[in-house]
Amino acid sequence: MKDFTYRLPTRFVFGHGAEKKAGEELAALGATRVLIHYGGGSAVKSGLIGRLEEDLRAHGMTVLTLSGAKPNPRDDKVYEGIELVRREKIDFILAVGGGSAIDSTKAIAHGACYDGDFWDFFCGKAKVERTMPFGCVLTTSAAGSESSNSCVIMQESTLIKRGLSTELNRPLIAFMNPELAMTVPKYQIASGATDILAHIMERYFTCETEVDLTDRLCEAAMQAVIRAVRIAVKDPMNYDAQAQLMWGGTIAHNETVGVGRVGDFGSHQLEHELSALYDVAHGAGLAVVFPAWMRFQMKRHPMRLAQFANRVYNVPMNFEDPEETALRGIEAHESFLREIGMPVTMKELGARTEDIPKLAAKCKRNPGTDLIGRAWPITGAEAEEIYRIADR
Repeated sequence: MKDFTYRLPTRFVFGHGAEKKAGEELAALGATRVLIHYGGGSAVKSGLIGRLEEDLRAHGMTVLTLSGAKPNPRDDKVYEGIELVRREKIDFILAVGGGSAIDSTKAIAHGACYDGDFWDFFCGKAKVERTMPFGCVLTTSAAGSESSNSCVIMQESTLIKRGLSTELNRPLIAFMNPELAMTVPKYQIASGATDILAHIMERYFTCETEVDLTDRLCEAAMQAVIRAVRIAVKDPMNYDAQAQLMWGGTIAHNETVGVGRVGDFGSHQLEHELSALYDVAHGAGLAVVFPAWMRFQMKRHPMRLAQFANRVYNVPMNFEDPEETALRGIEAHESFLREIGMPVTMKELGARTEDIPKLAAKCKRNPGTDLIGRAWPITGAEAEEIYRIADR
């Protein structure tokens, strides 16, 4: 088990009507001028934005709004938000939505405290040293951005999608009411759960030994998410299933299950190029990439993939041929993804074979190398091979 330093500053307000406590909690944090940043019209039509504005104003705050956060959040909205925060002297940003609104908020908060171009943080030219206070009201169980140290933004002019990891990405507070996720379309529920599972799997597939405690945490979390999404896609109004998914998404990506081990995240780099080029849901892209990545890695790491098959999908262990167990586990995972309505091939996603070299070439490399991913790194040529495995 690796040495680690772990701090989780996010305060969680979880359960029925959690968002109704926003005014009280933000007032306690000293907020006076709040920007609510959200996506499309659903948050307005449902009355959520109006209720939040009323609550914040009742607690003495001036409130402004910025709509338009999109899936695969764009840099143009970040620039707009930075300008608005500076002009209106905003002292707190409250994201309302899922990972896209929250990631856009993170980038705005960092950029508002930086004299240069916020994109410098995402292309490696600068490090985030200061940010401004921000929090979120979560409406979608998926990205885990409500307490993760991660943020992903797409540069619209180049269709390059890049992630940023820093402890300053963790929100001060997250309001999490599973009832708010009940109106999310079933496809998005499934896509979100796929993203949650991928975040756990990225940490699970490691070369670290003696990590049985976090192995077991990962395995239990994956099984719970699989069970919950099977219920939620059939019955979105099931509170308990939605609650399991919402908290599952949080612990999947805030290092609760990842401390003391080196994860990989090469699959995420591969997927970022799919969603950047085709503007598909991140979870749907991961449903295509991750099984292909596992098939590629199977011969290199058969026992770890066989353990996944055995402990998560209850595939009997074949100790004489662990590759056979591993393959059955991958097939079981693909079968589950199909069951909840996810694509598992490039063609089903709408991706084109002729774009594979471009996708592989654009994948983010580890600094100073041609390698993608950490625990089980691959080369650019191998990235192209994985895309071709997915192109079935």
